[in-house]
Amino acid sequence: MRALLASLMVLVGLATLTAYLSFYVVQQNEQALLLAVGKPIGIVDQPGPHWKIPFYQTVEYFDKRILDLEATTQEITASDQKRLLVDAFARYKITDPLKFFQTIQNEAGVRRTLHPIMVSSMRRVLGGATFQELVRDKREDLMKRIAKLVNEEGKELGLEVVDVRIKRADLPTQNSKSVFDRMRAERQREAADWRAQGTGEANRIRATADREATVIKAEATRKSELLRGDGDAERNRIFAEAYTKDVDFFRFYRNMQAYEAGIKPGTKMLLSPDSDFLRYLTSSTGVARPKQ
Repeated sequence: MRALLASLMVLVGLATLTAYLSFYVVQQNEQALLLAVGKPIGIVDQPGPHWKIPFYQTVEYFDKRILDLEATTQEITASDQKRLLVDAFARYKITDPLKFFQTIQNEAGVRRTLHPIMVSSMRRVLGGATFQELVRDKREDLMKRIAKLVNEEGKELGLEVVDVRIKRADLPTQNSKSVFDRMRAERQREAADWRAQGTGEANRIRATADREATVIKAEATRKSELLRGDGDAERNRIFAEAYTKDVDFFRFYRNMQAYEAGIKPGTKMLLSPDSDFLRYLTSSTGVARPKQ
């Protein structure tokens, strides 16, 4: 009885082990290649549980997601003979697990196989572009051309490069300093030109303003002199009319003005009592004495 129970337990164990070895799961972000004695017999791209023959069949898993490949820093000479240090990376996805397994075998071999193709394509494309095109004018177009070349050369690898990005494109340290010094000298020259143009324009505006101010002042002075002359003439005419109407009152008024202007506090005069200047002050009736 015990031998029978032990045999049943062994059989159950072997069945469980066989079921465990026959069962495999493909995740949502994976695709698998089913192999029979190392030879591919089918692609499994549907997620979920699947079965295989234990020991006879094996499974290789490949990622469905977009993966990254970092390129080592490359020194590239642009078409304008400027040496550049370029850092770039590629994004790729495995489109054909069978071809990928036959050519690269696994993701660890991507760097060994795809990296040289990527570097070669970068050198071909960037070597025909100028420094300005790379850093500003045609950067996006250059990256698309690199991705196209990589796909053309690596189409038999079972993968597709969806994007190539240049992270950094700088001049070597020794060249950067000379370029920076040249750019600074150029900016200083431009600043001096702008400053000289501004000074010339300021002097022109200032001279124009001074000339216009002189003309305005001269015109204002001319008009003021004309108005002053007209006023003096009108005043003299009024005085003349008043003088002809009452001569005695006009003489009295003019003497009062002379007293007000000539006799101030602290003023000393040496005059004869019968001086004509004092005749309106010495008359008790307010009428000037006739001269003797």
